[in-house]
Amino acid sequence: LLLLLLLPPALPAAGDFDPYRVLGVGRSSSQADIKKAYKRLAREWHPDKNKDPGAEDKFIQISKAYEILSNEEKRANFDRYGEAGESQGFSQHQHRQFHRFHDGFYFDESFFHFPFNSERRDTSDEKYLLHFSHYINEIVPDSFKKPYLIKITSDWCFSCIHIEPVWKEVAQELEALGAGIGVVHAGYERRLAHHLGAHSTPTLLGLINGKITFFHNAVVRENLRQFVENLLPGNLVEKITDKNYIRFLSDWRKDNKPHVLLFDHMPVVPLLYKLTAFAYRDYLSFGYVYVGLRGTEELSSQYNINVYTPTMMIFKEHIDRPADVVQAREMKKQLIDDFLSQNKFLMVARLTSQRLFQELCPVKKSHRQRKHCVVLLTGEGEKFAEAYEAFLTFAVANTKDTLKFVHIYNERQPEFADALLMDEEKYRGRSAVVILERRNNAGKIAYKVLEEAWQGSKEDNFILLDLLDQLRTDPGLLSSETVVADLNDELAPIFLIRWLYSSLDYISDCWDSLFHSNWREMMPLLSLLFSALFILFGTVIVQAFSDSSDTRDSPPSEKEETTAKTEKNDVTFSKESNSRIPKKGFVEVTELTDINYTSNLVRLRPGHMNVVLILSNSTKTPLLQKFALEVYTFTGSSSLHFSFLSLDKHREWLEYLLEFAQDAAPIPNQYDKHFLERDYTGYVLALNGHKKYFCLFKPHRSGDEGGTLGSCEDYDASLHGEARGKPSCSPGSRSIKNKLHKLSFWMERLLEGSLQRFYIPSWPALD
Repeated sequence: LLLLLLLPPALPAAGDFDPYRVLGVGRSSSQADIKKAYKRLAREWHPDKNKDPGAEDKFIQISKAYEILSNEEKRANFDRYGEAGESQGFSQHQHRQFHRFHDGFYFDESFFHFPFNSERRDTSDEKYLLHFSHYINEIVPDSFKKPYLIKITSDWCFSCIHIEPVWKEVAQELEALGAGIGVVHAGYERRLAHHLGAHSTPTLLGLINGKITFFHNAVVRENLRQFVENLLPGNLVEKITDKNYIRFLSDWRKDNKPHVLLFDHMPVVPLLYKLTAFAYRDYLSFGYVYVGLRGTEELSSQYNINVYTPTMMIFKEHIDRPADVVQAREMKKQLIDDFLSQNKFLMVARLTSQRLFQELCPVKKSHRQRKHCVVLLTGEGEKFAEAYEAFLTFAVANTKDTLKFVHIYNERQPEFADALLMDEEKYRGRSAVVILERRNNAGKIAYKVLEEAWQGSKEDNFILLDLLDQLRTDPGLLSSETVVADLNDELAPIFLIRWLYSSLDYISDCWDSLFHSNWREMMPLLSLLFSALFILFGTVIVQAFSDSSDTRDSPPSEKEETTAKTEKNDVTFSKESNSRIPKKGFVEVTELTDINYTSNLVRLRPGHMNVVLILSNSTKTPLLQKFALEVYTFTGSSSLHFSFLSLDKHREWLEYLLEFAQDAAPIPNQYDKHFLERDYTGYVLALNGHKKYFCLFKPHRSGDEGGTLGSCEDYDASLHGEARGKPSCSPGSRSIKNKLHKLSFWMERLLEGSLQRFYIPSWPALD
């Protein structure tokens, strides 16, 4: 039932366009009858002769009908499937798979067999198989002359089987037109498949100028043809009409190339012609004339063009007449290649680069393969025009396989001209003729210069002709030898333009890769891009929060500070601009004992520090008050813990630690009579339990900068507002508090990491 439902859409239906009806012939008509009907209708409906508004559309239909019926393969496809080519591959595939239904279902035995192994793989792909070394050494360099359509396939690939009929047809068609075809078997050429960026099969891609482009549309004939056509540059062929043909043909002086015109009745440029233009773009300039278009009558009439037969003309130095012509009802690639390869250069080409010099004047390989170049050394402008025209006339009359006539501008190639003319006075400002032969690729040449300057007179012609006759029998006539430098590339674009083109190509590649390339290859680039964006936006966000925090933590003005001191229960601990916001309204300071010693120090989490104040029973209250005041602004940090240590209980533990800070405190010994009397109260230790180091704060001596600290009541009032105005502190208490003067600055340096660190092998026990 499922097959019955699927079968009707797969059967081909006849299209609305019937070429037999358009030409008015029967299905059994011969090619002679079809051609006779086409010529009669073409003359009747040609837009130049028939002024009917629909004449142009009718003429196009007649041409299309004749194109189908004049080709036996297309005619057979139309007779069998009702179509000329667009989908006959699929239709033929369906026709082969399904047969007529009579008493029941019947399948061709090929329906159950698939070419999943190398033994049953289609032999038509064998001649297109590519290997890695072959691809790198031959295919990539050849892609600068023609585009390649490459298929990546493998065994056990169902989709590869589905596209096989279309692939065969398109491969044969494009190969005949001049495109390259390649097949890569991913199972045997994994390195090449990975190099091409193909991570699944089937994959179709194009290669041109060494650049890979992936095919992403439905695999049908027209899409593949259009894909190959889109690979080609858009400016290969110029549309020519009566308005621009003189300008086009006259550009031979600027381009230093012959110009080719193709006259055809097709409204669009044939793909064959575009592929040919790409292959010969370094030697020739191409134009296309649609003879069915209004505005080409003068052009067709001047060169006596047969509008019913494709015509190719090549123009060189003379634009009033073609240098060579070829006509054929079906332009084949081989015919075009033979025609163009014989007309790649002007009659008297200008040497504009070293590559052109090597092609026109090759190095001699043997006595029988001697080739000589006759070089006209001249200048630009009307002053030298007469001498150039005379040299061109002489070259046309004496062209031979062993002789090449070229010219060169002295101002553009001064090193070359100076090496041959030796800067002689008689040639200054005048033209000269040199006969030369290249001896090797290093620049060595043998040459002979005409005795007098070239003026193009009959005498000059006789002298040059006589020298060429002597040269055939006496190669020793070229008696002078020299070494010339490589020629300058006159037609090369300037650096800025080359850089611009390279940038545009790079942007185009990135754009194509971003939207069409395999995402597996794009992951590194995307990862780098998103990482950079994350870092950029993360930095901006952090900076924004940091700026807002700095604004909130900025120091208050003197007026605000005075007002805050007069308010009850209001503390003024924010003195530094970089302080953190306290989370609580008090400082939590715990005593460091043998019970919490392990958790608060030895096993303290990485990145955390315990700030320990050393005090005694007699100094406990004033030192804790001053300590709380100094460290209050740092209680907002979750990595800082605050403790105090009793010197009366743990003096031995402290002395052990101070031994590792010898520059901070002297090493005590048992012979020191003041050993047990040394005062360590007011010392502060910042202990990093994980990395086993500590930083040390030494208290200030009594009386140091004491006058700048304010009274004892100020300290008391800041923490005990109810005691304001009661002078309960003695001068001795004030001196004890002065020991922690500038502790807040030391804390700032602790957080910056700029304090000296004293490392210990292990934490001693706190007994």
